[in-house]
Amino acid sequence: MALTLTDQDKSTLRTAAYGAVSLLAAADAAGSPHRIATNGSIALATATGPVGHVLAEKSAVNGLDGRTVAELADHVLPALTAAATLLDAQDPAEADNFRGIVNIALTTATRSRKGEPSPAMAEMTRRINEALAA
Repeated sequence: MALTLTDQDKSTLRTAAYGAVSLLAAADAAGSPHRIATNGSIALATATGPVGHVLAEKSAVNGLDGRTVAELADHVLPALTAAATLLDAQDPAEADNFRGIVNIALTTATRSRKGEPSPAMAEMTRRINEALAA
């Protein structure tokens, strides 16, 4: 099945994926949010497949200017669900690819941490995965 995405669809995918990394970085504000954001963004930009091409485009990511973690989550979590739903409807394999890409980015973002993730990061990861599965 061919994947046909409008510019709005592509924007939703980028907002969802890069927003997930931003949420994780914001949840670790007392630790190393810059490193988390950088590592996660690199993982997203190097993804493969049709979704990887969308994420690699250097287009603006909308709605990631929230002043609080809650404001950011209010925008990103629905975008994650919308992106997964959109891809499920068009190409379930690409929906699985998208979920995998986001999970790899989250894992990559946190791999440089020593020890267990903070409770806030663990909870944010749970919420991100919940939104992707909805």
